[in-house]
Amino acid sequence: MNLVELLLAQARSHPLQPAIIHGPRTMTFGQLDEDSARAAAMFRQAGLAVGDAVLVFIPMGVELYVALAALWRVGLVALVVDPSAGPGHLARSVARLPPKAFIGTAMAQLLRLRHAALRRIPLAWSTGVPWGCRRWSRWRAQPPDQRVEALADAHPALVTFTSGSTGEPKGAVRSHGFLRAQHATVAASLDHQVGALDLATLPIFALANLASGQTVLIPDADVRHPGRVVAGPVLAQLARHRPRSAVASPAFFTRLVEACERGEGSLGALQAIYTGGAPVFPQLLSRLQALAPQARVVAVYGSTEAEPIAEIAYRDMAPEDLAAQRGGKGLLAGVLVPGIALAILPDRWGTPLTAMDEPAFQQARLPAGAAGEITVAGSHVLGGYLGGQGDAETKFQVGARIWHRTGDAGYLDGRGRLWLLGRCGARIHDARGTLHPFTVETAALTVAGVRRAALIGLEGQRILAFELEATAETSATSAALRQAVAWAGIDTCVSMPIPLDRRHNAKVDYPALATALRTRIPHGQ
Repeated sequence: MNLVELLLAQARSHPLQPAIIHGPRTMTFGQLDEDSARAAAMFRQAGLAVGDAVLVFIPMGVELYVALAALWRVGLVALVVDPSAGPGHLARSVARLPPKAFIGTAMAQLLRLRHAALRRIPLAWSTGVPWGCRRWSRWRAQPPDQRVEALADAHPALVTFTSGSTGEPKGAVRSHGFLRAQHATVAASLDHQVGALDLATLPIFALANLASGQTVLIPDADVRHPGRVVAGPVLAQLARHRPRSAVASPAFFTRLVEACERGEGSLGALQAIYTGGAPVFPQLLSRLQALAPQARVVAVYGSTEAEPIAEIAYRDMAPEDLAAQRGGKGLLAGVLVPGIALAILPDRWGTPLTAMDEPAFQQARLPAGAAGEITVAGSHVLGGYLGGQGDAETKFQVGARIWHRTGDAGYLDGRGRLWLLGRCGARIHDARGTLHPFTVETAALTVAGVRRAALIGLEGQRILAFELEATAETSATSAALRQAVAWAGIDTCVSMPIPLDRRHNAKVDYPALATALRTRIPHGQ
């Protein structure tokens, strides 16, 4: 089944219902059907055929979903690369899956003109100034081509590139069958309702909304940099449109929360708030719940290869759960979502796992309470990467089933709930034992005035870096912080800016932190 059929079914059921609201523009499901049919006609007229890859550099908005629906009608593969990863990564990515066409903004076309790897792409469309290529808007003059290619479940629909541990791009291939299974899981987990309005900042979740018949409200913000979002226009949207729910990264919600706490807006109309894509600590959930007391505030745990895996509503965190997180037990991720299989294995991250039979796998699984690698399997878990690049480090086989190694450490409690301990590669193992980053960071973030915290082992020391809120008093907060994590045997606490990942602006960049700390911590101390 071609994934686009889910979108077209919504168009047949309620063609006049808004599908996407973005700024002053509203597109109905019927318009999405017709416009994508016109764009599909343009693709076919240009000579693109089933299986061809098309590089897409369009920000989240109406044009992106018209393009995706049109690509899938024709059986084309949408290729997405993060331009912030640098020109080298971009060139290596397109070499892995050479695209036959390029669709991008005017700025993206300038990027194409600067890089030989992109200039070699035969066809190019621009959504703005053409810069020597075709205008994307030419699809409007095409008669609609309503054909939808019949595709196997395994046919690729979307390929995104991330960097593996070797620095070589890993192509995450989402097939039509995979995206359909992911949609079913997301729709159930996030309680999708036909006709509901959802503020969505993550493209995959917006796609699941459309497949469920929900209307997508796209924020008046640059969602590519959630930690720098200007909250005012988004809060004005919430007041004007009153969406039922919102899905965004913790960095995005932190910006809204800070503005609301300054009296600049409200989250009070929201009935559901879902946040994930990076660690979600109880402090943010608590602040969101205070601002939207009637809402269900939920942290969602997952990864590019398996989204979602587990979830926890703030109201379902009992006092003893909050106390455990303050006391160094890690970060509670919650109950597993339907359709996911999860096993905790001894932490051998960095060493490939060989295939095993079911009895050997069951024997290897760790019992409740024992910490190890989090591994998952299921219909919405990627079974492999493009060309197998990255499979050795993250995949292993049990019988006929492929399992994915998340690279995260954690454990299951006696109730089957998942607790996160941080990245396997970020754990500290020294003469005093093993210390996982989330045990300390989660506890540190319970201290009033601490904005961010990061644990790292360096030069034989256990170092806790922390950032304070602008209004925090440095000496008193630092003293409270040391007391809160006294059990962890921290050698040095350092107040400093903590480097974060570029994509979510919420995950600690531990290698960059180590580099920054080496200039601050004298060797051998």
